[in-house]
This record gives sequence, structure tokens and C-alpha cells, in this order.
Amino acid sequence: MRKPYVVALALVAMHGSDLAMAADPAARPTNDYPTEARADYVFACLNTNGGTREALHRCSCALDVIATILPFSDYEKAETVLRMQRTPGGGYLAQEFRARASTDIVRDLREAQAEADVRCF
Repeated sequence: MRKPYVVALALVAMHGSDLAMAADPAARPTNDYPTEARADYVFACLNTNGGTREALHRCSCALDVIATILPFSDYEKAETVLRMQRTPGGGYLAQEFRARASTDIVRDLREAQAEADVRCF
């Protein structure tokens, strides 16, 4: 019997925007990038940009921008395509990753990265 009371207290303790997000899942911000993927991106970005505290801020900002533009599933597909395109050799699979659909996925990621560069760097 105490459960409804506890839930009511938790709802009262929530801020207005938090309450709206709890009531409407569509109102939740998109943050479907796993921590490991975020860390991988930021580490790679830091290595490219000097590893400074300012670079950390800018790289984190860039990934946040990318995450608002591109769902993680699309980001993951584009990263896979890019890795496969860099793999030496040929064959059927390499050709598949150079196909039109793959280049569209990569284009979407590059556009998101360009927007992140404009906003963060």
C-alpha cells in the first residue's frame, strides 16, 4: 500500500521538466549513445586535437551535437562502413561497403560532424 505514496512523493520531488519527460517519453532528450562509444569518440578526437583541456571541451561538445543529429544506430552503421572501407583488400564485402547505401550513411555522419565542427570548434 505504500508504493503509490512513494511514487507520489517521487513525482512531487521531480522538477517540472523532469515530470513532463516522465509523462511523455517523446519529450525525453535523445541520448542513446553508450558511454563506451562516447569515450571512444572523445579519446580519438583528443588525440587529433592536442589532448588539452580545451580540446576535451570541444570534443565532448562535438559528440553532443552529433548525438542530437544522428541516432546511435546510424552513427554505429557509418563507423562500421568507414572501418570496412579502410580495410585493405577487395572482394564482395568490401564492394558492399562501398555501395550507394553505405556512402549515404557515411555522408549523414560527415554532415553531422561538419555541424559539430561549426558549433564547437
